[in-house]
Amino acid sequence: MSTLILLLITGVGLGALYFLVASGLSLIYGLMGVLNFAHGAFLTLGAFVSWEMSRRIGEGTWLTFIITLVIGAAVGGVFAALTEFALIRPLYNRHIEQVLVTVGLSLAAVAIFEGVWGTDSQYIKGPEWFTRTTDVLGAQVPNDRFVTIIVAALVLLGVVLFLKKTRYGMIIRAGVENRSMVTALGIDVRKAFTLVFTIGGAAAGIGGVLASHYFGYVSPALGGSLLIFAFIVTVIGGLGSLAGAAIASVVVGVLQQITNFYWGVGDFVVIVLLAVVLLTKPTGLMGKTA
Repeated sequence: MSTLILLLITGVGLGALYFLVASGLSLIYGLMGVLNFAHGAFLTLGAFVSWEMSRRIGEGTWLTFIITLVIGAAVGGVFAALTEFALIRPLYNRHIEQVLVTVGLSLAAVAIFEGVWGTDSQYIKGPEWFTRTTDVLGAQVPNDRFVTIIVAALVLLGVVLFLKKTRYGMIIRAGVENRSMVTALGIDVRKAFTLVFTIGGAAAGIGGVLASHYFGYVSPALGGSLLIFAFIVTVIGGLGSLAGAAIASVVVGVLQQITNFYWGVGDFVVIVLLAVVLLTKPTGLMGKTA
């Protein structure tokens, strides 16, 4: 029983990482119809810059961890905004070109990261509390999993409140429903586009910092490996659905942990789940029918 509890909690923690990446993908596609294959680069850059900063101000403290979360969000958000402004904005409604540009940016970013920080993994040190465990019904759960879950939940709450309670949030939701109508009302949707990219990049940057603590290292391939499962989560949950991404993230994370532990086929089972969803409900669990 304790093993199952451990797998469930760590699976939710892994799902929380997937959600932090998938939330940005879902928002960006929902409003803009852009499948951003460079999203993993936002995560990796946020993780690397935060790691560099933690080395300079002193690793292993809560203050450093909080500062790196803020830095990761800022770096990811700025990189995402620049990407939208310089590369995506000239290519709206040109989906093939968007895919080629974002894939190219992703590959170029990995090469740049390898050139700057090398190909080897850089190990990170968090607060000492992260290395301890907490007893949950007999299961010894690593403490950093709880932090990942809590931060992801706060990000979800923050994005939901932003979308529902702010003017730009209402513009974004209206743009998801009917982009042409919002433009006809004289609202500059381009600002909303940039803002959505910034929010998505910030969430990915936070995910990069948490992922570096979850896995214990940061590497140029970190964002790419998480991006694959984030795309799967986004499709399963329904493209454009933030709630669907949250639910699918937990399902995929828990399923992956359990099946990997007992049978070692977690990735295969996730792919099977993706195939089943696409065959039975192509719009995803909470996606809207066109």
